[in-house]
Amino acid sequence: MTLVSERQAAAAGVTTPAAGAPRQVWRRLRRRPAALVAAAVLALLVLVALAAPLLADLAGQDPNAYHDDLVDSARGGVPLGSFGGISADHWLGVEPGTGRDLFTRLAYGARVSLLVALGATAVQVLVGLVAGLAAALGNRFLGGLVARTTDVLIALPMLVLGIALTAVVPLGFPRPLLLILIIGLLGWGPTARMVRAQTLALRGLDFVDAARLSGNGTLRIARRELLPALAAPVITYAAILVPSNMVAEASLSFLGVGVTPPTPSWGQMLSSAQTWFRADAAYVLLPAGLLFLTVLAFTVLGDAVRGALDPREGSRLRVGTRKERRA
Repeated sequence: MTLVSERQAAAAGVTTPAAGAPRQVWRRLRRRPAALVAAAVLALLVLVALAAPLLADLAGQDPNAYHDDLVDSARGGVPLGSFGGISADHWLGVEPGTGRDLFTRLAYGARVSLLVALGATAVQVLVGLVAGLAAALGNRFLGGLVARTTDVLIALPMLVLGIALTAVVPLGFPRPLLLILIIGLLGWGPTARMVRAQTLALRGLDFVDAARLSGNGTLRIARRELLPALAAPVITYAAILVPSNMVAEASLSFLGVGVTPPTPSWGQMLSSAQTWFRADAAYVLLPAGLLFLTVLAFTVLGDAVRGALDPREGSRLRVGTRKERRA
């Protein structure tokens, strides 16, 4: 059982599950309308991504089907009809050159982009959590090894190394899984550094000393005492990692080393739109706008969760409420 108090955690700059009980977290989040809007936007995007096959059946379109009858080959593949080929069958028009339905490709692209971003975040958090705990609780050699490894990973240019790694991996290897491994295994350094700093701050508190004096070993202390206390900052940091990983996936796909066409992702659609953005900016604005909206929603929600899990946030809100009542 974790014996850490909110006062001890606040003094160490660490948030704890006790400080972020579900009712308290929900109460604090309800005071942030921007967080509720961001959560609703993300819920809608996730729903669209999960229901992409159903939406494709409803629209009667295959996102990868080539339709040369919907583009004007004499004019370089410009979509036939008005507004990029928008019609009752193609709700957002068709892709230039191929005639593929844009709506279903955007929906399927959300699946790939969210899958890679969330999967890479899970890898970063898992590896970073283990490495950070090992660096803080292990001997000096292990701590120095983890610290130097994180320094190297942070200094490495992810995009350049990602391009190099995708070039040597066989084409038959699933590209979404490859992107998850590349982004996750190259990006866990900051997570490990954050976990190490939080663990060092917790290690000198009374509840850790009590567990150690009770005869508990290092692994048991890490599992029973430190991991629950680290849950709040790790969850908050993970919410901030998701948008950066989504941008990394889009960047790799934009450079042509992401998912293999015609499988759609928002980054791959941006790459395909390079030829057409001067003729019609909508082919760039649609995937770019969705990417921007998703990244912004994750960022706003992550910042709100950080504030809701912070034991000092409730104090600030209560003080503000008293001042408003006195006024």
